[in-house]
Amino acid sequence: MKALIFAAGRGERMRPLTDSCPKPLLKVRGRPLIVWHILNLVRAGITEIVINHSHLGHMIVDSLGTGENFGARISYSAEETALETAGGIAQARALLGDEPFVAVAGDIYCPHFDFSQVKSVLEDNDVWGNPHPADRRDVAWLYLVKNPEHHPQGDFALNSFSVANEGGPRYTFSGIGVYRPEIFNEIQPGQTAKLAPILRAWAERGQVGGDIYRGDWFDVGTPERLAALNAPYAEKTVRH
Repeated sequence: MKALIFAAGRGERMRPLTDSCPKPLLKVRGRPLIVWHILNLVRAGITEIVINHSHLGHMIVDSLGTGENFGARISYSAEETALETAGGIAQARALLGDEPFVAVAGDIYCPHFDFSQVKSVLEDNDVWGNPHPADRRDVAWLYLVKNPEHHPQGDFALNSFSVANEGGPRYTFSGIGVYRPEIFNEIQPGQTAKLAPILRAWAERGQVGGDIYRGDWFDVGTPERLAALNAPYAEKTVRH
């Protein structure tokens, strides 16, 4: 399995920090955010990693190189202007191949996420071992987390490992998901497109699975949240 790390965003809410540093290179507890992901992916045996970039992208390439220092093989998908998440996937399709891949937001901190679990979640069998009909198999698998204070309404409901647009209780999408590449067939390379509408459309058809991640997770979206994580006496376990 290959991985895609989203690293093309401008990081407007993180300004002025991101005026001179791409958000995924901002350090949390002594290590760039994106490096936490790379090390966790490699630990799980996922070593072929694609990173998209746009704003100050050369700094990401210069910092990470080929990935050899991390035990990874890193390829880069450059975007002249950021293409949003689904657009970034479409732009990187040639590098990702035809098999399901895991995608990770470059601006989240989840130091203990076990990526070994993502390898089998889109197998053509459900949790009971019975084959899915071809038109009902899951095309995506999302990891959801408890709603943080800044996003109390959540994104999706979860019913028996099935992600739904309506209902409750509701959870927030963590930024970690596994996708079949064919769900992006209608997006052309270079086209700007968001991921959320695609996920909601497939969820409406009952073809998005998911689970709740209960480990440490933090959306590093503002300088204040970054400072809280890096505070000398920050709690050992920080969530949201």
